[in-house]
Amino acid sequence: MDLTRYVDGLRAELLAAAGPEETALAERLAAAVASATRLAMFDVLSDAADEITRDLAPGSVEVRVRDRNPYFVVTTADGEPTAAPSPVSAPEPSPEGPVGRINFRPPEQLKQRIEEAAAREGLSVNAWLTRTLSAVVASETSPAPAPRSAKGAFVGWIG
Repeated sequence: MDLTRYVDGLRAELLAAAGPEETALAERLAAAVASATRLAMFDVLSDAADEITRDLAPGSVEVRVRDRNPYFVVTTADGEPTAAPSPVSAPEPSPEGPVGRINFRPPEQLKQRIEEAAAREGLSVNAWLTRTLSAVVASETSPAPAPRSAKGAFVGWIG
């Protein structure tokens, strides 16, 4: 689990709250708070794993750290730990600026296919969607799909 997006999100909120006069101070505070935020998140994840372990007994959940990123190891009641996934590195910061948020609700079957495609490439769903959609939007040669009506028939103009 990459904590970078959470730490960066807090940093962005701090900088957004700062006025023009406070921006330099907010930058210094954001840098100082980043490590403390990461440690607090580790504590939260550890406490959550302990709580889940109490409910899973005799199974357990452990939080481990690799390359400064936490990940979970779940041990089932029969004592077999699940394979610990290798952490996925954080995506590079976007050259277009701050990130936005979209509420995307695909049909369940499409959602599963997206998750499978992302897993095959070792990416988070968000990173896979961002990369895939960026390629589609940047492609000047791809014609836009024809609009469809609610009944599935094509609508539009013929020129």
